[in-house]
Amino acid sequence: MDSPSKFQAWLYAFRLRTLPLAFSSIITGSFISYHRTFSWSIFGLAVLTTLLLQILSNLANDYGDSEIGTDNADRIGPKRAVQSGILSFSEIKKAIIFFSVLCLISGSLLIHFSLGEQDMRSLIFLALGLAAIAAAIKYTVGAGAYGYYGLGDIFVMLFFGFVGVAGSYYLQSHELHWSILLPGLTIGCFSTGVLNLNNMRDRISDQKAGKNTIVVKMGAYNAKIYHTTLIICGWLFALAFSFRVFHSSISFLYVLTAPLFWRNIMAIWKVSDPKDFDPFLKQLAISTFIFSVLFAVGQVFGY
Repeated sequence: MDSPSKFQAWLYAFRLRTLPLAFSSIITGSFISYHRTFSWSIFGLAVLTTLLLQILSNLANDYGDSEIGTDNADRIGPKRAVQSGILSFSEIKKAIIFFSVLCLISGSLLIHFSLGEQDMRSLIFLALGLAAIAAAIKYTVGAGAYGYYGLGDIFVMLFFGFVGVAGSYYLQSHELHWSILLPGLTIGCFSTGVLNLNNMRDRISDQKAGKNTIVVKMGAYNAKIYHTTLIICGWLFALAFSFRVFHSSISFLYVLTAPLFWRNIMAIWKVSDPKDFDPFLKQLAISTFIFSVLFAVGQVFGY
């Protein structure tokens, strides 16, 4: 079998299958504001910034896990660019710097077009953007990488959930209401579920490498209970939001995705070999993306 080209190697490093999940919070938050005030340019910049942040996070994760030694021969998941020797540490490090700059530029443009420059709110969002860049890098890179202390789930809930949904809503509407936290919790729970599947798949190799994820701490059986709880809670929060702001039954269009999530729950309880968790990461990520799209359609046509 031929070795991958450099282009293919970078695609490995970007981990394209994670991108639909990253867009879910932006789609959800932005379209809640559709009938208040909505800008396609702001939406586009939010999607671009999220895309760049997700790629940055994936590159940093590849670099950090390979540097520490977590990505090794025991690892079950897809091939990593540095681990396999396709890309060097130097190349990945330069890419991390490059995408950090792109994130800063894109995020600054997003803030400028939404809020302007002479506003304290702009500084707050700039601080959130810098925190997002730092969180993307520090997950596995450097001393005190928080992913090695079981804190990854908290940061995913925070940035994929609250910041992603509520932040994109605010950038569109310039207002915030407590009810926005409900869909934020939904996307946060589903996104944390994807991370949990990743950690269930890598539990044995992570434990050997000293990466103390929540799954390593709680064990395989409790991790399945945790996963089930995340998905069910995500749905309860979504339904609570829809009943809270009810206008039309069309706003419940996302309920059509319920079988996808139920299938995910049922499937993980049947898994005994950690490597068999891998297909369900992609399945849950895509299910969350479809959920967000139908949720958005419901907000547009069900108002």
